Amino acid sequence: MSEHFTYIPKGVCSRQMDFDLNEGKIEKVVVTGGCNGNLKGIASLLKGMEINEVIERLDGIKCGSKSSSCPDQIAHALKEYSVSKN
Repeated sequence: MSEHFTYIPKGVCSRQMDFDLNEGKIEKVVVTGGCNGNLKGIASLLKGMEINEVIERLDGIKCGSKSSSCPDQIAHALKEYSVSKN
């Protein structure tokens, strides 16, 4: 059964991240704000991936001089979701 999860990112250009998740996999990601084309590309690549693999790949990526990035915030969102399920 698909679950919807919304996350408000911190320290990046994106304003909101919406996820549809099913049995530990990503069905859909929509990011509001940020670099539109790049985030649509990332969302397309994430479709069907396991949550834990996404966290492993995206966690810690920085954007310029910022301490985070949109991909890093996707990892933070998925960590928050995972903790809420345990």
